[in-house]
Amino acid sequence: MALAEPAGCAKPGEDNPFPDIIELNVGGQVYITRHPTLVSVPGSLLWEMFTQKNVRSLARDSKGRFFVDRDGFLFRYILDYMRDQQLVLPEHFPERSRLQREAEYFMLPELVKMLAPKLSKQNSLGDDPCQSDPEEPSPGAEPARSLSSAGAALPSAGAAAGTEGRRAGFITIGYRGSYTLGRDSQTDAKFRRVARIMVCGKTSLAKEVFGETLNESRDPDRPPERYTSRYYLKFTFLEQAFDKLADAGFHMVACNSTGTCAFAHDQTDDRIWTSYTEYVFYRE
Repeated sequence: MALAEPAGCAKPGEDNPFPDIIELNVGGQVYITRHPTLVSVPGSLLWEMFTQKNVRSLARDSKGRFFVDRDGFLFRYILDYMRDQQLVLPEHFPERSRLQREAEYFMLPELVKMLAPKLSKQNSLGDDPCQSDPEEPSPGAEPARSLSSAGAALPSAGAAAGTEGRRAGFITIGYRGSYTLGRDSQTDAKFRRVARIMVCGKTSLAKEVFGETLNESRDPDRPPERYTSRYYLKFTFLEQAFDKLADAGFHMVACNSTGTCAFAHDQTDDRIWTSYTEYVFYRE
């Protein structure tokens, strides 16, 4: 909720045209912080933005919040650093190189140094070397492993250029649906749209296939080589998910579905059924 004129906040003056409490919209994520926090690092981009006299030159969203077109989720670490000039990251943080890029954009050289691999032992990343970001896989980052259960192996050196660097693995997508059946089960079936498409599998593969359409808000700090069943897609069309998997070289190898009668109306013969369906995809 936008705070147009927060109660109890210092009003802008001639020397400082900004209020004490400032709302930011960073890539769609809303942050509320104090003006001294944003100008705590002299020479930074935020310092330059919020020490100028011409407030109207700064971009704003439809609700009057100052707008910054950057990664809204990673900005939380930028703002934490601005508060006390210290870096504390979650264990197994998988997006160090992306956060370093954000630190360079916001002109925070000390934070850039903290995120550099050579200095990783001096910050919270030193306990566990961070793997490469899933968006930029490096050759040899993962040891080659055979998939005896599927009777397949990783791509050979002579693979086509379009499949070089692709990792083998499984991705499972599932969805819950419901439908109503009347007396005539063949003509009176009424289906409801798919509410949510779940994604299960290795984090790096899920991000590679679905990219920005993957909602990872419930599991944001999962390392790229770990598995998760907490992701879901921002769209609700199964065909769209199938297209993305096909474009990434995946093929369906199995599927299953279950249906149960949730309840029946007392005054009619209509029955409400719920179903859960899973599709398993594999890429060699």
